[in-house]
Amino acid sequence: MNEPSKPVDCIVCGTCVADILVRPVPLSAALGGGRLFHVEPIDVTTGGIVCNTGIAMRRLGMKVAASSVVGSDLWGEFVRSRLAAEGIETGAIESHEKLATSTTAVLIDPGGERTFAHHVGAPQALDVGFIRRMKPQFERSRVALVGYFGLLPALEPAMAEALGAIKASGCTVVLETGGSGGTLAELSPALPAVDVYVPSLDEAIHQTGLQDPRGIIACYREHGAAGIVGVKLGTRGVLLSPSAGEFLEIPCVAPPGPVADTTGAGDSFLAGLLTGMIRGLPLREAGLLGAATAACCVTGIGATAGLKSFEETRRLAGLGS
Repeated sequence: MNEPSKPVDCIVCGTCVADILVRPVPLSAALGGGRLFHVEPIDVTTGGIVCNTGIAMRRLGMKVAASSVVGSDLWGEFVRSRLAAEGIETGAIESHEKLATSTTAVLIDPGGERTFAHHVGAPQALDVGFIRRMKPQFERSRVALVGYFGLLPALEPAMAEALGAIKASGCTVVLETGGSGGTLAELSPALPAVDVYVPSLDEAIHQTGLQDPRGIIACYREHGAAGIVGVKLGTRGVLLSPSAGEFLEIPCVAPPGPVADTTGAGDSFLAGLLTGMIRGLPLREAGLLGAATAACCVTGIGATAGLKSFEETRRLAGLGS
């Protein structure tokens, strides 16, 4: 990873959300209209990659900055205050006068599966101009994580230009997907600038039209991906490829408690993976740290309540000191 002397380990740029958590909701059948059903106390927390991965990395001991666009509203102030309370820098978060803060109603069933009702809101204004305004912030950071590709409509047509500008600032560039995952047509010009790219299987299938994880990774390689590429496979773990033709199978780590909510598990995996890489761990160990971070995540309601310290997560991953 780049320049240990930089003051920020990772700047997380992209989607940040206020999440309204509703549990339990029976998702196995249609809810229908005109019903009333009882739920546990409704909670409000933060979501989106800026908050989910940013907070997870901070809990793992990293120095983190947040970069996004929120509305000039109550939800925007809530997001800023929650990030600041975690010790995350918020100076690179802009306020939009017309667009609302991004919000999501998260409906969670008794088994932890979830359905989202999402309003994109202010992050849709995040564009190349925003990236260029944030150049001084990127120059302070070793790693820049950008996401979600698939939910940033103003940025995706110019993603190659944006990531090129970030890379020129001296950052290791990481890209994460969300929603349907966006299109390969918009992704492929940006892939040569990406150092780490590990989408979920569903997002990768949507992008490539392929089902086999190794075939998917080969497709990304054919379109210019030269860094670490992988596919998150849910309960089957993660397949990582450090270089062309080389593969590492990262198994899931058993959660340290009952599964309460799978929200943010993919973002947490990425947080652990990047933390391990920044700390200089071999890629397999970094992947196991990612799997352990995801395992902690699913034991809490929302994306951050179950997260633990680096030492606790490292032990859960079975890694030495």
